[in-house]
This record gives sequence, C-alpha cells and structure tokens, in this order.
Amino acid sequence: MTQLEHAREGRITAEIKAVAANEDIAGSGLAAAVAAGQVVIPANRNHRNLRPIGIGKGLKTKINANIGTSADYPNLEDETRKMATVLDCGCDAVMDLSTGGDITAIRRALLAQATIPFGNVPVYEMMVDAPLRGVPFVSLTAADMLAYVRRQAEDGVDFMTVHAGLTLKAIDKLRKRPRVAGIVSRGGSMLTAWMLHNKRENPFFEHFDELLALAREYDVTLSLGDGLRPGALADGSDWAQLEELLTLGELVQRSRQAGVQVMVEGPGHLPLPQVEMNIRLQKEVCAGAPFYVLGPVVTDVAPGYDHITAAIGSAVAGAAGADFLCYVTPAEHLGLPAEGDVREGIMASRIAAHVADIAKGLPGALDWDRRMAAARRRLDWSAQEKLSLDPEKFKRVRERRSTRTAACSMCGDFCVYRVLENLGL
Repeated sequence: MTQLEHAREGRITAEIKAVAANEDIAGSGLAAAVAAGQVVIPANRNHRNLRPIGIGKGLKTKINANIGTSADYPNLEDETRKMATVLDCGCDAVMDLSTGGDITAIRRALLAQATIPFGNVPVYEMMVDAPLRGVPFVSLTAADMLAYVRRQAEDGVDFMTVHAGLTLKAIDKLRKRPRVAGIVSRGGSMLTAWMLHNKRENPFFEHFDELLALAREYDVTLSLGDGLRPGALADGSDWAQLEELLTLGELVQRSRQAGVQVMVEGPGHLPLPQVEMNIRLQKEVCAGAPFYVLGPVVTDVAPGYDHITAAIGSAVAGAAGADFLCYVTPAEHLGLPAEGDVREGIMASRIAAHVADIAKGLPGALDWDRRMAAARRRLDWSAQEKLSLDPEKFKRVRERRSTRTAACSMCGDFCVYRVLENLGL
C-alpha cells in the first residue's frame, strides 16, 4: 500500500510520524492531508536510508537540488561530491538528471548516498541508453519506456518527473501560436519528437493507467512534469502551457483514484505579475495538489545570476502557495553546474523558502528572524553565526576584515548599537 492508501484507512505510518515530528504538527492532521492529496511523502519502499519529508499544504516550503552528469562531463566522482554538498547545505530533496556515462550505475551510487528523497526524469535514461543499444529513441515502444521506469523504481527512486500531460492537442496549440523560445523541457522535447515521428499520442498519457500501477507498486510519487513550461517571459501563461495544465488536473484525479501520490510541476520563466496567478490557477485546476516550481525565473537577461532571478520568483511563488521549489544555479543557461554553483543555488533557494514560510504565516518561521535580530543587537557574533542560514559563509566574511571593536569592521566605533547602548533605546 502507498502512503496515500494507508492515510485513507486512518493508519499513521512510520513515515507520517517522522514527518509530523519534524514539522511539529499532529500526526492525525498530517495523515488527513496526505489522504486528501494535499501533502505527499515521497518514500519508495526500496529506498532504505531515507529520512522522509512532507511536501504540501501547511508544511514548511521545501527545496530540491538538481545534480547529474552530462555527455561532456560524465564523471561520477564530481556528482558524489555535489551530493555531499546537497546534504551538507540542508537541502530537502535531490534529483539526478544525468545524461552522460552509465546512467544506471550513477543513479544507484547517488541513491546509496542520498538520505533525502531522490527524484529523476525517467526519459533521460531512455534517450541516452537507447542509442547506445543501436535503437533510436523514437523507436522505443510504450512497453520499453515502462520497463525503464520499473527498473528505476526498483532501485528506490522516490519521485519521478513524467511528462504525461504533454498531448498532441497541446502541441497543436503550440503550432497555432508559436513561441519565442519554443519547447525548453528536455523531456518534453524528446517526447514531442517521439509523438511527431510516430504520429501517435504521448505513450505516458496513453498508457497512464499502467504507469499508475507501477508507481503504486513501489509507492513512487509522480511529479507530473510541465513539458510545455515557458522558457522565456514572452511565452508565459500561453495557450500551450495552460492546455497542458488542464490535462495535468485530470491526471491528478486519476492518480488519486489509483492510490498514487502525485504533485504537479510548474513554470518556468514568468513575468513577476504572472507568478501568483499561475500558483492560484494550478491549485484550482489540480485540486490542491502540491505544486513544484522551477524558479520561476523572472527575467531572461541575467545569465550567471539566475540563482537570484529564480529566488525572487520562488519567494513570490512560495508566498502564493507553492510547496516545493527547485533550485536554479548561477550556471543555469550556461553549462553544467560545479560544486560551488550547487551551494549557491541551494542557499538562494533556502532563502526564498524561508521568506515564503514567513509570508504564509507558518508557525515558528518568524521566530528564527527574531532570534537573529536580538543577537545582532547584542553584538553576539557567536549566536549570529549559529543562527545564520550559512554559518560557513558568515564566518568567512566576518573574518575577511579584522576589527578593533566588538562591532563589525564597517561601522566600528560608529556602530548604532554602541552609540545608543546606554540610552535605553
């Protein structure tokens, strides 16, 4: 049985208990949210070293980091170091997006290292592995694709991005109203190529019931991918994106009926005024399913700083009700992220998640900031370091400039707290 099915029958599983304790909420209330499909607990029964988390309504806003090889950099050692960084930086979940090297071996090595929920995009292995076996990707059958999904589920993948809402009807919408940036989803582009080559419907949509049966067997949480997410502000909230969203709303209901945990992925590149609207629309169309957003990136002109553009969009999205934020690194749109990029992306996303929790009025969220403010007023640098989101960087920046006083090297004797410390203000 899945976490969803257990919750519907009133059973509080070990995973629900662990998540409830971490969130400091009642297990019964959490179980009710899981039963309603408003919260998911990605926990494949074969992922043995997992510390489960909850994603959804009433819980802390969670963040995900993407790592993985490419054809140019297929080095597993680099990715294991990135995984160590992901864990060290307090990330909530991780996805392996490898497209180079031995994908199966890489996935298994990273899964063995991951103590947090582990996700992937099944079609990535298909598009890499099929040509190595002398089979063009477009020649794969639905049965072939589901066999890849099964092997990945058997390995213990907790959540999978499947672009099941990308249909021929949505592609027709895109043809009638072409985009500036076209299709920017790798999985979406590969499936579109398969559909157009074979002149057939998306196999994940056509065989969705079989996919559900497989997901239920291992309790894989389906993350319904946005294959038509906008990749430019000019394409935000267009016909194709919204057509796919309507289909995803239908697939959410089918997933829940099958006892499968499900969340929905969202844009993408969006002008800031459209972010809140997109969150509210998704929540309505998808019946309150947890929403997983990439960014959103709110300007197209800042390559090298897209961890910042995404953090801006993420904070607004989270405040509006998004539940799960996928980080964006400074390397986005430029190349494969290095270990330092991963750290920068995670920290930017963690800031956005915390800002969102404050905006949502999550109990205890603002207390952290109050404790930091009090430590600053006391000039208690040790307490500030411990309370800092990134204590390592706090210490490094603090020590970069020595000071004669208890204040920082910027203000010194003119520190506002020293000037007024004996005046009762």
